[in-house]
Amino acid sequence: MALSKKPPTLATPASRRQLLQAGAAGLAVLAAPAIVRAQGAPKIRIGYWPIAAGLPFYSAVELGYFKAAGLDVEVQRYAGAQQIMEAMLADRCDGSANGTGSANIAIGEIAAPGSFKIFCSNPSNVKNVLDQVLVPTASSAKVMADLKGKRVASGPGIQNVTLAKAVLERGGATGATVVELPIGQHVAALAAGQVDGCYTLEPTGTIGRLNGSTRVLEAGVIAKYVLGDPMAPWFGGSASLTSALIKKNPEAAKKFITAYGQGVAFVRSKPAEARQYLKGYTAIEGPLTGEVPLAAYTMYNEFTQGDIAYFQKFFDLFADKGIFSSRLMVDSMLYKG
Repeated sequence: MALSKKPPTLATPASRRQLLQAGAAGLAVLAAPAIVRAQGAPKIRIGYWPIAAGLPFYSAVELGYFKAAGLDVEVQRYAGAQQIMEAMLADRCDGSANGTGSANIAIGEIAAPGSFKIFCSNPSNVKNVLDQVLVPTASSAKVMADLKGKRVASGPGIQNVTLAKAVLERGGATGATVVELPIGQHVAALAAGQVDGCYTLEPTGTIGRLNGSTRVLEAGVIAKYVLGDPMAPWFGGSASLTSALIKKNPEAAKKFITAYGQGVAFVRSKPAEARQYLKGYTAIEGPLTGEVPLAAYTMYNEFTQGDIAYFQKFFDLFADKGIFSSRLMVDSMLYKG
């Protein structure tokens, strides 16, 4: 093929400036990819309740797993799990961190079927402690039945109240009055004699034990009294994403879940190192970080049929109590990948 002998067209000063400016802009993009990518990264808004079970999320944020995946994760703190669910339904939030009540998420699912997908849950029991009933250190109570007719606090929201009532009833504490109280106030309320006991979640028990004001009456109470086996996995809290986000940006959702899974792996493999990330997200600081028990975690692709059966038994309690307007099948809510 013969080469053209036509001389090249010379760029005018104006066009040369345009080319140079375009080239400089291109070089600037290459020179500062982190800034550019951060500006264009998909934003995913995640709500959390400040309890120990959210540790994989806290770790993933602090270790930069989401940023490394090219995601812009907005951390939203809420006073209760119900508020997180409501924010997800109202499109103010795209997902929940572990520790968000699974039954709260389920209530949102019943209200708007197909809205939520659980991709990680935090099972607890008498070994992996999250739930417990506390009493003041000087209390004469030795067993659950000793709280008959007493005032017992629970965390806010329908999941906490329903479970507190079920545990007290099945533990023989008939006639007890359940009082909703923010979880951060449980220790102070017990110490001040405002309540005689409380159904609560970690780190409350550890805080009360270390400051000498409370003691654990019984731990792993949901596994024992609701599921019928102290070692059964109670999937009380879950990390989830809205189906709207998954449909709108499936690749971002997959990247988020993968990065979240890195947080789970980090907590599993380096629990002592991970504990530092409780600070700032929960009331746990200083010596507390080394004392609070850590929950276990089950990713969506790790659930066994036995796990799902126990999860279903938990949900069925709420259907039996009339909290759920209909029976909800857990399997339909699990993220499939």
